Order: sequence, then C-alpha cells, then structure tokens
Amino acid sequence: MSRRVVITGMGAVTPLGTGVDKFWNGIKENKIGFSYIDSFENNRTGVKIGGIVRDFNEADYFETPGCFDKKEAKRMDTFTKYAVVSAHEAITDAGSDFKDVDPYRAGVIIGCGIGGIDLTLSEYSKYLEKGPGRISVFYIPMMISNMAAGTVSMKTGFRGANFDVSTACASATHALGEAFRKIKDGYLDVCLAGGTESTNVEFTYGGFANMKALSKSEDLERASIPFDKERNGFVLGEGSGVLVLEEYEHAKARGAKIYCEIAGYGATCDGYHMTSPAPEGEAAGMGMTLAMQEAGLKPEDIDYINAHGTSTGLNDKYETRAIKNAFGDKAYDVKINSTKSMTGHLLGAAGAIEAIVTAKSVQEGFIHKTVGYKVPDEECDLNYCVEGNIQQEVRAALSNSLGFGGHNATLCFKKI
Repeated sequence: MSRRVVITGMGAVTPLGTGVDKFWNGIKENKIGFSYIDSFENNRTGVKIGGIVRDFNEADYFETPGCFDKKEAKRMDTFTKYAVVSAHEAITDAGSDFKDVDPYRAGVIIGCGIGGIDLTLSEYSKYLEKGPGRISVFYIPMMISNMAAGTVSMKTGFRGANFDVSTACASATHALGEAFRKIKDGYLDVCLAGGTESTNVEFTYGGFANMKALSKSEDLERASIPFDKERNGFVLGEGSGVLVLEEYEHAKARGAKIYCEIAGYGATCDGYHMTSPAPEGEAAGMGMTLAMQEAGLKPEDIDYINAHGTSTGLNDKYETRAIKNAFGDKAYDVKINSTKSMTGHLLGAAGAIEAIVTAKSVQEGFIHKTVGYKVPDEECDLNYCVEGNIQQEVRAALSNSLGFGGHNATLCFKKI
C-alpha cells in the first residue's frame, strides 16, 4: 500500500515569534530573531547572542483547552510546553480534532535532541545541597525527551504510534519522515510530527562553546552567517514546530486546507565522526537523492533547498559538496537558503520549523534571503539567495538536516 501524505496544519514557537503567522511574517521580512543573552547572571561562556524565545508566556495558555493549566505547567519542562502549544496551534490550523479517526490510527512523533537540561541542572543543585531525598518526584518524567510526544498524545487522545526521535540536530526531520512513512504505508491516517527543544542555560552554551561550535560575535547581524567565509559558529536557539500530516484522500474528503505534499524522505548516516560531517558529503548527498527518488523527481525538478546551513566552517562547506553530489551540474541552478540565518539553530526542533518554512515556500512561491551574508567563500559557490527574497513558483523543494553522529535526513515537498 502506498498513499499520498499532505500537510494540513502547522504550529510554531520560535525566536522570531510564537505562532506560525508571526514566525512566517518575520521570515518574509528578513528579521533576525537573535538577542543578547540575559537569562543567567554571570555569563562565563564568552557567547553573547542567543536565539531565545521572548514572547512565550505560559500563563496565556492556562485557560486554553488542549494546552495546560497552572498545575499542569508546574509538571512540564519548557520543551514539553513548547511542543504542546505548537501541537495545539497545528490542530487548530488543521480545522479538525480528528475524532472521526480511529485513535489508534492517529499518532504523535516529536523529536527532541536533549530534553530537560534546565530542569536537570536545578534538580542537581538541590541534590548537591540537600541530598537525593530532595529531588522532585516529577524530575524523571519531566526531563525525559519522549515526554513531549507523550504529553501531546494525552492532550489529543491520539493513541497510535507515539515516540521521540533523538538524532541530535536531525531529530525533527527524522520525526517528520517517520510520520510520513507511517501514513504512506497505511499504518496511520494522521500524525502530529515535528520537534522541540529548550536549552537556554549557561551549561548548554558552555558545552557547545567549548567545542568551538558557537559564534562569539557580538554583532546580531553577523552572528549566524551561513555560507559566508567569515562564519565562525552557530547561534544556539530554542523553540518548537509541530505539523499535521494527513492521508491525502482523508484530507480532501473533509475539505481541509492543504499546504503541500510530502512526497519523499531520505535517511542516511555518514559513519565518519562524532561531530564533523563527512568531508565529501557522500551520505548527505545520498539522503537527498533517496528523497527525490521516492518522490519520483530528478534534480532538475527541484526549485529550492532549505539547507541545514548552520554557519559553521565544516557544515556549510561539506553540505555544499553534498548538494553537488546529489545534483551534479544542476546544483548551480537550484535556489538554496538557510533559515538559521534568522532563527539560529534550534537543535532537535530545527528541522520542524524549517519544514514549516519549506511548506510555506511551496504554497506561496516565496524563497527567503539568507540573511547576513557578505563575504563569498570559494568553497561555498552555489546560489544561496544572498541578494534578496525571491518570488517564484516552487514546484518541489528539499529540506536538509544533519545531526552530530553523522545522522542525515532530507524531506521532499511537492506543490499539490
């Protein structure tokens, strides 16, 4: 059995704003979602800028059915709250609570790279000061990264496939890909899928900074500059994106608004290094090829690639090579951009908000600029949309995510 899969709802919490409309408008206006770190008193990391969610107020959702009340909020880590709010927006956007669907054919697959790191630190401090007896009884169920998917299931009543994908920065794209396959192969009719992350603590910034992954720029406009020769690391971000994936005939029968189709998914592994992508980009390129093949498309059919584009020296260079491996001479014709130039890197949530951008790009025929780019790099010589936004038909597009450990994931989106 092979069925078509479409996107019928989307929700987002991002450094550019909470809610898809606010987020997408920020993207179209080329706004930078970064701000100066003020979340911890004595910042000793040397990192000045973060992709911090500034407009999320949990109290705004206490009276919202399907989200959480004050008591429930105390028993959820931030990454779970982000996921619940994103999922609620996605369901609302889809225009259905899907009560007509067998609950065992409705799933939730939400990726998360790290989980409750801020909660872990606060509970560890209590442990050091007062011993293990003072660790919260809710610590473990609040901290574990699968709790976002579990909580969303409790809120929606979806009882089908439910799990957390944790493949570092590829988590959300793998979650969406696995949801796509569950529907395509006939196991589910609808699935809430995406990713979530909240790591806005000094400890996390320190860990990434010590491995030379983060930019220490103090210039908001030159902190995250994918494919620019002067790039020097990514901006650490946080947030969530959740999408409603639905079987096409079911969506059509209920008169659903359809953003676009997900038509292909490629998943590979470099098998090379803990943090560095493989230098020649063979496996990442194969992921793109597999996604195109499943969609029945060729490189010349792809108008746009939403790149992983982290603004690190190795990623941008090696992803460029991977695109050349997959596209050959056509690599120079395809439009490429990096949403991280405006949002920073949301780790396990990155692929979800980038999937939202890609879906909206297909729907509206709009490709955003890679913001902040100034200095060309001879090793990154493709069309990264650095001159400005582009208005054109987007018949088909790819979205790439590459995770520490060599995890590669690509989704192929098609105009419906």
